[in-house]
Amino acid sequence: MLPTHEDRDMKQVQKTASFAVLHFFTAFTVAWAMTGSVLIGGAVALVEPAINTVVYFLHEKFWQRKMVAATTQVFSA
Repeated sequence: MLPTHEDRDMKQVQKTASFAVLHFFTAFTVAWAMTGSVLIGGAVALVEPAINTVVYFLHEKFWQRKMVAATTQVFSA
């Protein structure tokens, strides 16, 4: 049975959320290690990964549409 559109969307949201958690942790750790400041590490971990997570989600949507278009093109040829 093929996954539905909703199943794929939910999987994509879950994938984005797990990416966000890892990215927040990584950004905090790197900024803290570089500055020695928990405050700066926390600030960087809130701002940069939040923006990057949205960009990642949009990037995934773009590639998903590109794959669907390529598959549609193959089947209509």
